[in-house]
Amino acid sequence: MTSSVGLGVQDGTKKNERSKTKITARQIRTVLVSSTGFFMDAYDIFVINLIVPMLGYIYYSNASNTIPSNISGVLKGITNVGNLFGQLIFGFLGDSKGRKSIYGIELLLIIVATLCAAMAGSAAVGVGTLGFFGFWRFILGIGIGGDYPMSATVSSEWSSSGRRGQMLALTFSMQGWGQFCGALFDVILLAIFKGAIEADQINLDYVWRILMALGIVPAVCTIYSRFHLPESPRFAEKVLKDAKLTALSQAYALGVDTEGLNSMGSSESIVPLDASTSNRHHFRDFRLYFSKWCNLKVLIGTCSTWFLLDVAFYGLSLNQSIVLSAIGFAPDATTTSPWETLFKQALGNLIITLLGSLPGYYVTVFTIERLGRKTIQIIGFTMETILFIIVAAAYYPLKQQSVGSFVFLFVLIQFFFQFGANATTFIIPAEVFPTRFRATAHGLSAACGKAGAILAAFGFNVLVDQGGKNAFLPQTLGIFAAIQFVGLIITIFLIPESKGRDLDSFEDNEMEWRKDNQGNQPTVGEQQ
Repeated sequence: MTSSVGLGVQDGTKKNERSKTKITARQIRTVLVSSTGFFMDAYDIFVINLIVPMLGYIYYSNASNTIPSNISGVLKGITNVGNLFGQLIFGFLGDSKGRKSIYGIELLLIIVATLCAAMAGSAAVGVGTLGFFGFWRFILGIGIGGDYPMSATVSSEWSSSGRRGQMLALTFSMQGWGQFCGALFDVILLAIFKGAIEADQINLDYVWRILMALGIVPAVCTIYSRFHLPESPRFAEKVLKDAKLTALSQAYALGVDTEGLNSMGSSESIVPLDASTSNRHHFRDFRLYFSKWCNLKVLIGTCSTWFLLDVAFYGLSLNQSIVLSAIGFAPDATTTSPWETLFKQALGNLIITLLGSLPGYYVTVFTIERLGRKTIQIIGFTMETILFIIVAAAYYPLKQQSVGSFVFLFVLIQFFFQFGANATTFIIPAEVFPTRFRATAHGLSAACGKAGAILAAFGFNVLVDQGGKNAFLPQTLGIFAAIQFVGLIITIFLIPESKGRDLDSFEDNEMEWRKDNQGNQPTVGEQQ
């Protein structure tokens, strides 16, 4: 039996080739459900870059209008701490309990946490407001973290093999639209509230709360579809060993009427409480599978490259407003009106996202099936190394003589983040691991990435102010160059190429491992 989701073998080479590149309406719908979640994920993660300067004007108006670096680092980094926990927890649950059982819970958590963060405390409470805001950003991070392994796994397993990389890249590209809309909504809200802000900067309290709350709109639109998505056909076949559920899931993907396959009605009624999922020793199986070097080296590769990428990516993206002010594009908070400073920062973020990030995402979408995942990751790390060296070495001449050139270089940096490792570190772990370990391995890889993001979020603000305000920024950019070079080396030696390979080819190592361990322990996933 075969479907466009890549299970089985069809009669006829031409027919099989068509099935590998065919995209059905149901697959498009599934990718849209997953990618809309990523829109909101990116919106919520990166909008803090725009909110923190507003909080400085509201709660530190008697000082420098700027939140101290140690506090701003916590506010920016706390969501990534939540991400780390969410990626590990939901990745494990996605494999041990099934995709359908878990998918949607993370979105519900995000909706609740976003609303609570937007309503945190009151403008008169000060530190109390920031404390509650930080707490709900942490809870929000758990939900966002859970979306990484779940959406990546769902998109991968519902896609045809010839389009899988493209579908995953499309899912991830919505991160760019999330960043763009965050900056766009900020510009619009600042324009609406211009008179009120100029009359009293405390009115920025309305702007940041509305900006934060807008993040729930895409989540509300997709939560129903997530809860009603059937079990992944690959998980049903490879892990649940349920032929009927596999057939029903494949029929759903193809848009075929399932009444002839099952008379039980709704998809919820046919999800089995199978012993292979309820009694599986998933953690032990995971540990034993990755005890073999040929499997472990791939996991080390995906974890380490994502960590190294995120140190630089989040170090820059979470602090883009600081960088724009440092190079002179946006005026400093101490020299001009709050509205002018914030508007210029939002406009700068909008320009960089529109000209750099979004084109980079879509170049990846349209080239990934031709160039390959590993090739794009190598291109990205190489160009990031070169560009960071340039901006670090020429920081002061560019700042003094050509701010426009500086902004252009930052646009290029964002372009090669997206047409490079930021996209591929998400895509590769969703492909190169066996079905029963895919969500866990992706969650672990993503959690390592978030460890890098946490390091950047908490360390960037402190590091760049060594020797004075933004005095160490050029050296920090140089450190990013060295980190990207290490990522390049690891990619070359540890990352496999998954272009053109069916997900079945990544089940082979698991089959060999099961044979090796059959003599001294129960078969993986089949203990009774």
